[in-house]
Amino acid sequence: MALFGGIDIGSRSIELVVRDPHQVISRKKTATTFDPQAQIRRLSQGLVFEKLVATGYGRALVEKAGICPDIETITEIKAYGLGAHDLFPLAQTVLDIGGQDTKAIALMGSKVAKFEMNDRCAAGTGKFLEHLATVFQIPLEEFGHYALEGSQRLEINAMCTVFAETEAVSLMARGTNPHDIALGLHSSIVKRTLTMLTRVGANQPLLFAGGVANNPCVIQLLTEALGSAPLIPEEPEMVGAHGAALHAIR
Repeated sequence: MALFGGIDIGSRSIELVVRDPHQVISRKKTATTFDPQAQIRRLSQGLVFEKLVATGYGRALVEKAGICPDIETITEIKAYGLGAHDLFPLAQTVLDIGGQDTKAIALMGSKVAKFEMNDRCAAGTGKFLEHLATVFQIPLEEFGHYALEGSQRLEINAMCTVFAETEAVSLMARGTNPHDIALGLHSSIVKRTLTMLTRVGANQPLLFAGGVANNPCVIQLLTEALGSAPLIPEEPEMVGAHGAALHAIR
């Protein structure tokens, strides 16, 4: 049986989607670490691909891993367009908040009409939330639930991760409810994201992808801002790899 693969090498994690021409066979995920090539080989161990398509910021590393003779690379934007359209054919916009970048993509079917990307600063990304969760001494997986216990959305003016931490610590020192501070930090991310969506002329339905799509507070704030709930895949961090696997078949 011919196997086709799509692999997305991000700054924080690597996702692999394995499929035949008709269906997805498996999905795998691992941390990128400081040796992504070793992680790529580990994920693909025992698999023989007819074609493998790589995307993500580390896509050039796949060719050096020696796991498939026929390897192609495509941009994250193209991969997300393909993956989003296949998972939710009615989706007109994709919002991906990943580990160290944010993407807003307007779609025309599976093709990209316009996009905005923040990849120069951790502001508004998963890394922003991860760093601030450590300030609150809360596991990242629980940070969204913690923020939802806040009752007042404080205005957090700084979007730089370092300055936002300073502002949060200063508010804590003044006795401000920490749940409110956490809610304010989540709200600042959504505000930044909405600005990007406005610039691409985002229409609904909107598909929310990336690791931050697992954060219940961001989902709730985004739903309130959009007026309707975003579409969220079962494994939102797999959308890029899913699109890359589709491209491998085509």
